[in-house]
Amino acid sequence: MSRAELNQDAMSQDGTSPNQDPSIHASAVLIGNQAALIRGPSGSGKSRLAFDLIVAGRSGQIPTTTLVGDDRIYLAQRNSKIIARAAPGLVGLIEIRGLGLRRCDFTAEAQLSFVIDLAADDAERMPPPEAFKTTLLGIEIPRIPVGSGFQPLPLVVAALLTGPGSARDPRPSPGLSEGVW
Repeated sequence: MSRAELNQDAMSQDGTSPNQDPSIHASAVLIGNQAALIRGPSGSGKSRLAFDLIVAGRSGQIPTTTLVGDDRIYLAQRNSKIIARAAPGLVGLIEIRGLGLRRCDFTAEAQLSFVIDLAADDAERMPPPEAFKTTLLGIEIPRIPVGSGFQPLPLVVAALLTGPGSARDPRPSPGLSEGVW
């Protein structure tokens, strides 16, 4: 069965799960204790980035990273937090271009900590502070905008391992352990 067929089986005609949670075309991974939602247009590299982050976690570059879901993610609001989970027909599956759908370790759901937007029109060399925020289900959440033509993995790793600390923002760099950048 293709990913599209699995996807169709996993959702209703209006893009909601049986319990009415909205779904989006995205991937999600759990990096240590922080979950990232990876959004972008079709073909922008969402699955590739998810797998690259899993590999980076296995190699020790970042905390252990586990798949939440690939291609279709359901979002729910619980206690002012956003919870992500895979579409039922796609649980534990990730597309690896050239190999097709592959099974991998996964977690059933995770609380989102930030969003990665691939092919973001507002990505800049020195983005303004508002570029680092987005709103999902009425909740503001940190965001990493990645421009078209840029490799997202180094940018995401840098955001995870570094933090504010420039002359304009003298706060100490908390890195990943503090959960902010």
